Amino acid sequence: MKQGLQLRFSQNLSLTPQLQQAIRLLQLSTLELNQEIDILMQTNPLLERGEAGEDEYGNADEVEGDAPNEAHPLDAPLHENGADNSTSLATGDEDYTENPNAFDSSFSEEIPLVKTESSSEEPVEFDLNATSSDFSAEFGDDYDEFSNGSRWDENSTPADDDSDYKQQETLQISLREYLLSQLKLMPLSERDQTLTLLLVDSINDDGYLEESLTDIAEQMPLELEIDELELQTVLRLIQNLDPAGVGARNLSECLCLQLALLPADTPHLALAHLVAKQHLPALGARDFTKLRKELGCDEATLKQVQQLITSLNPRPGSAYSHIGSEHYIQHEVIVKKVKGIWIASLNDGVIPKLKINQLYASILKRNRDSSSQYLQSQMQEAKWMIKNIQQRFSTILRVSQAIVDRQRNFFEYGEVAMRPLVLREIADELDLHESTISRVTTSKYMLTPRGIFELKYFFGSSVSTDTGGTCSATAIRALIKKLVEDENPKKPYSDNQITDLLAKQGIVVARRTIAKYRESLNIAPASLRKSL
Repeated sequence: MKQGLQLRFSQNLSLTPQLQQAIRLLQLSTLELNQEIDILMQTNPLLERGEAGEDEYGNADEVEGDAPNEAHPLDAPLHENGADNSTSLATGDEDYTENPNAFDSSFSEEIPLVKTESSSEEPVEFDLNATSSDFSAEFGDDYDEFSNGSRWDENSTPADDDSDYKQQETLQISLREYLLSQLKLMPLSERDQTLTLLLVDSINDDGYLEESLTDIAEQMPLELEIDELELQTVLRLIQNLDPAGVGARNLSECLCLQLALLPADTPHLALAHLVAKQHLPALGARDFTKLRKELGCDEATLKQVQQLITSLNPRPGSAYSHIGSEHYIQHEVIVKKVKGIWIASLNDGVIPKLKINQLYASILKRNRDSSSQYLQSQMQEAKWMIKNIQQRFSTILRVSQAIVDRQRNFFEYGEVAMRPLVLREIADELDLHESTISRVTTSKYMLTPRGIFELKYFFGSSVSTDTGGTCSATAIRALIKKLVEDENPKKPYSDNQITDLLAKQGIVVARRTIAKYRESLNIAPASLRKSL
């Protein structure tokens, strides 16, 4: 054994804080990015919101490129042969490497947001010994102005002829609140008020009574002497409220309650009552031969009975569900056709406008001693945040344009023209890694003339054709959907028949694959699609 010196060249992973931040920002959605920026602005005094057209220092002119001698950590291209200037990050089974182009500042106009709503009602505790004043508080003044699920805005004046009705807000209420607002108008005793509140709290968002009256009565203290017959009377009262069918214990009872409110001269009302009460399983299975035999009617009459029942609402409480917290989808990319060419551009409305606080920047410029070390670190952090955000949107735009270039037929002709596409194709074209493309296409949305789509929507597996080509799985789903829409309702296509029809078009797909695609489209089997 002896000592010696050796000179080696090796390639090591350099995971700087700036690179970690760039990776984290790239995989965030726009809403998550704004939350990340808000958190950073609370801890970094040198970072603040800017106006459109300002650079990171608040100047009116745009700054092109990065400052000298400040290379971005993501500017190294991908070289699979392990060149010295490559940078990668291993996270589990993923690698991260990028070679983005300069930031493209050509943004398009702001587009309104897409909003959906969802909520869940929390159960409320009740007191069977409550007084009338307590019950009045439960049904309180908040419900005085409810009418069909809406009321005047508190700042509006209905008597004012000059008021702007378009600007008056509509208050959405839950099913529970709507039922209580109706019960408040009824002259009920204290005991009946308490029992109605008890049953209303047991009604789910679809309008059904989840627990049986026997179970509810058994859960009550014995000294209250609440029997099932008393609860049955109170339930009948609730079932007469709006919406029709609320308080039902099953689908059959829900439909019967709605049929009972129809005019007596409604055609085939008695047969509809009989079907809803006794023959719903046969109607659901579309066993029309058995139904005609049981009802003793012809096909035309049965068809009218079916139309009458299907016109009813099986979920009477659905109009009052999904109310509360709001969720937004913000599209980062807008696709338009300009002079016959499909062009992707960034949505300027979702790009954060950040700049350096000039007050702290001037203080740091005057004092560069060790006492300003904190401001120097904050300045560097703010600069990297601004550059990483620019880098993020630059990469999103590059990937989006590459997707648009490969899926032009989709924008021209729709889903049936979607071509197979995998992450590797875009990665090879842009000299990026597949994991980078995966991060860019997750929770990023594109506004197109055909709707809003997540970037991942344009990627799909391929299916071989008998001509030696390939067909996208998305296109096959679109063909299945079109075949089902155009089929004869009396003789719907089975999965085997759909397989044969696609084979005639040169697309060879197994029957089990057709069944899988059909289920993903929420299309029922042929036996359940059959109609009179």
